[in-house]
Parts: sequence; C-alpha cells; structure tokens
Amino acid sequence: MSKFQNEYTWGNAVANNSTEKFQTNFDKAINKVKNELGKKYPLIINGKEIHSEDCFEVKSPSDTEIIVGRFPKATKENTQDAISSARNSFEEWSGTSYQKRVKIFRDCADFFSKQKFFLAALMTFENGKNRIEAMGDVDETIDFMRFYALQLEKNEGFCKQTVHPNINEKTQIVMKPYGTWGIIAPFNFPAAIAVGMTTGALITGNTAVLKPASNAPLSSFQFAKFLYPLIPNGAINFVTGSGRIVGKTLIESPDIDGIAFTGSREVGMKGFQEFTKTTTKPFIAEMGGKNPVIVTRHADLDKASDGVMNAAFGFGGQKCSACSRVYVQNDIADQFITKIVEKTKRLQIGMPWKKDTFLGPVINEDAKIKFENSVNLAKKDGKIIAGGTVLTSSGLDKGHFVEPTIVTKLPNDHKLVKEELFLPFLCIQRYDSFDDAIKLANQTEYGLTAGIFSDDDNQLEEFFSKIQAGVVYANRFASATTAALVSSQPFVGWKYSGSTGKGAGGENYLQQFMHSQTQTRCD
Repeated sequence: MSKFQNEYTWGNAVANNSTEKFQTNFDKAINKVKNELGKKYPLIINGKEIHSEDCFEVKSPSDTEIIVGRFPKATKENTQDAISSARNSFEEWSGTSYQKRVKIFRDCADFFSKQKFFLAALMTFENGKNRIEAMGDVDETIDFMRFYALQLEKNEGFCKQTVHPNINEKTQIVMKPYGTWGIIAPFNFPAAIAVGMTTGALITGNTAVLKPASNAPLSSFQFAKFLYPLIPNGAINFVTGSGRIVGKTLIESPDIDGIAFTGSREVGMKGFQEFTKTTTKPFIAEMGGKNPVIVTRHADLDKASDGVMNAAFGFGGQKCSACSRVYVQNDIADQFITKIVEKTKRLQIGMPWKKDTFLGPVINEDAKIKFENSVNLAKKDGKIIAGGTVLTSSGLDKGHFVEPTIVTKLPNDHKLVKEELFLPFLCIQRYDSFDDAIKLANQTEYGLTAGIFSDDDNQLEEFFSKIQAGVVYANRFASATTAALVSSQPFVGWKYSGSTGKGAGGENYLQQFMHSQTQTRCD
C-alpha cells in the first residue's frame, strides 16, 4: 500500500534552499501559459468535446484585456444531456473495481504533479492568485487525489466483514455509491476544491456533472480533459455556464442523487432547501466563514501580527478560511495595531504572476464595488487605519485592485464584523477578559476556522475546548486561520459553514458519497 505524502512544493523549496529554482521554473511556465491564453474550450458530455459559438470570455482579474479563455454558455438542454449521460454510465463505472479507480486517480495526480508549474502559472492569470498561493492550490489538488485513493485502498473499497453469533450467518457491510452527483465549485480554489469534490464522487463509484465557477473554469477543465478518456463515456461531464441555468438545472433535477457545493451561505442554503425539500438526498456543502483570531496579552506580537496579516490578506481575503476579525486584549492592542498596520502597508500589490507580488486583484467588478461599499460603511461607523482605496495607478488600472484594509472602532454587532465579505478587509476589536474574547469569537453564525496567539497553555486549552469552529490553530504565524493541509488538517465547517461535519481531506470525507448496505448469507 502506498504511503501518503503531501506535495508541498513551496515548503520543500524553502526547506531545501531551492526557492530560486522554484522561481526559475515558474518563469518558464509563465512564458508557456502566455501562448495558451485566449483559446476556445468545449463542454465535455458523454465522452465528447462539444464546442459552441455561444461563448463567454474568462478575463484575467489582473488585466481585463487579457482573455484567459472562451467557454460555452451551456443551456438547460446541455445540462440535462450531461445528467442523462452520467446516469447511463453509472452501472459500468460503479462496477469498475476500486483498485482500478485508485490507479486512475493516482495517474491523474501524477500528471498534475508533472505539470504543476504550468497549472499554477495558468491560475495566476485565471483568478489572480500569486505564485505561492497558486502552487498551493495545485498541490492541494494533487493531495486530494492521492489521499482519497489511499483511503479507498486502505478501506478495501469500504467493504468490511462483521461478526454474527450464529455461525451459519456470514455478514458484511458494503458502502455503495449513490448514483450521479452534481458538483458546484467556486472561483477561489478552481483546481483544489473543484477536483477534490469531483474526485470524492468519482473515486467512490459515482458519476458526476462538474459545473466550475464561471470566473475560473480553466483549472478544472485540465482535470476533466485528462480524466474523461480514461473512464466510461459520461462518467464525468464538464458543463460551463451560469448558475441560474446550469446550477439550477442540477439542483432541480430528480435524476441527480447528490450535490457537492462550495460557495456562499446564501446560495448554499437556497440550494440545500431546494434539493432536499421532497427527498433525503445528500447535499455536501461548505459555505464560508467569518473567522476570528484572539490575541492575548501573553502573545508574541510579532508572530501574531504576521499570522493575522497573512490570514487576512492572502489572496485578498477571498478564502472561506480567511481571518476577517481579530480580538485583541486592551492593554496590548495599540502595540499590535502599530505592528500590523506597518506590515500591511509594506505588502507588495501587483500582477500575481510576478515573482515578488503578495497581493493580486479581487476576482471581479462586483467584488470591487462591494469593497467600496464596505469602505464607505466603515468610514461612517468606524475608523479606517490602513488601506481603503481602489487602486487605479498605471499598471493596475485594467484590473480589480484594492488596498488591504484595516478597520477599528466598529460595534461588535456591526454588519462588517458579522457578515462574510470575501475581501482584504480586517476588523480589529478590543476586549478586556479572555472569557469575553471567547464569547465574542463565538458570536457568529459561522464556524469554519479560528486562531489564537498566546504563550499561556491554560488559555490555549480553554480556546481549544470552547471555540466553535472546525479548524483551529494556536500561534500559527505563517497564517493564523488558513492553509490547512490535506490529511494533517481536514477542512470542516460547523454551524452555517458546513452541512455534514466531515472534513475535506480527512478520513471520513469519502463516506459521504456512499450509503451502506448490510449483507447476510445463510449457510
């Protein structure tokens, strides 16, 4: 049996003092990607590539004059064809041995590993992630495929013998796939989340219709294009287009047996309610967060300011795990604020494919407008102490660039403190006692990630005991709330952050795509 090991490209480069080699390889990949931009791509339905003249343009959020690719606007009929194709292929694919399914996904992971610099470079144009963030996304994609393959192998296809007191009854539990799944993926992890959810469905013997985010469909197309010739026609279908057509058709179809969704709480809850209103079919949802960090008087403030800044402003706060509110004890608040403001102002903003860029653009015009509205509200009800500006200087004027922004003096129940923004926008709140901090951190409808900075072991134990979130960290200065690793840190949301309580990249994840059957043979 294979042993799982994270791909961990940038981390290994740092550990091996080979970061310059990493950058050189990325430079070469950028040049290769530039020759690929602007191409037309097809739908994939029933093992065929289907082209269309009715396309939408995927524009780089860094420079909207750069066309990343052109994708078909799938119709309701296209989506229904994809669903029918998936259902028709279910018997053949589910009857494929788990060993063969394991091999296929390991081969796909190996392909991604060999192409990872190209795939990461592509992503920097597609959704604006910087080099390290994009590579992390591709690494996580590889990790998901390999980890889920190992889990299927380790559990022998999820078939387990059981013991019966009557020696004449032979019993076992077999987990079997549900059928056909709709996969609805977000823009922020266009490879990792899209491929991770689809792999969960497919490797367990289900068939799938994958709808990527319209802002970033190209990364998951690379996966579908590699995979579809290796599996039965229709086992995977790739359908691009609007959520109002493709997503709606998937959720409303009686022929879809399960949905895996990652996106906003609003869209996720509407989808969940619609999909399950007359049935008990599974709906696996991850729906964002409003993630807190607590900084106590016992914290190392250099580490705390680094950790909060990286978690708040990495990829422009456009992660469901991003830190968006930090609770700082009163007697060290001024020191903490001084440090984080100074560090934030030094962050390099620019084209994400450039070597030294930390922060690229937000994803689209709507996000930029939301930023402006949030800034206006912060000016009215609080105080902006860093950022707050849409950037239109030469070189950035064709993209959606905004400053990382820090706000203080908002009421604890303010909209900006309570609602997920998905922007580089951090609210700093003060507190007196540690009990207050825990209560304030938990006063949210979300429960995805949370962090703390303290050198007091008792406080750490209390934090881990009382915090209401699925992924929690202590003293993590690389990033206080983000960058969970597959296998090591399964990614799971509590409350409105998730629907199942079982984390992606964890040992329980695959079982969500199957239901169990108890089998008995009598001699």
